[in-house]
Amino acid sequence: MVDLSFLEKFTKGDINKMKRYIKLYLDVAPQTFVQMQQNIDDNDWEQLRIHAHSLKPQVEFMGITTLKNALIKIEFAVKEQYRNEIIENFRLANTIFISSSKQLNTILATLK
Repeated sequence: MVDLSFLEKFTKGDINKMKRYIKLYLDVAPQTFVQMQQNIDDNDWEQLRIHAHSLKPQVEFMGITTLKNALIKIEFAVKEQYRNEIIENFRLANTIFISSSKQLNTILATLK
């Protein structure tokens, strides 16, 4: 689910930089998902789209392609006003986020 090859290439294999980027993602992404859930609760679709869009580059750095694709689908569903698809794709994105975060925490613990 997580493929850190892009991050490894971007950081030129510097373990400390990789750890810093992973920690940053693990600090920021949970808050973004909370905000996205609040956007759904408030029917604030434009803010939801903005949050999904802003999270994509971070997700790409972590190599979580399935999550990136779910975020793209959220953006599209907001644009097309497909409420059911918005909620369905948010649930999928949140599930992927939770699983990938566990994997990233495991990876982070093994990076020396």
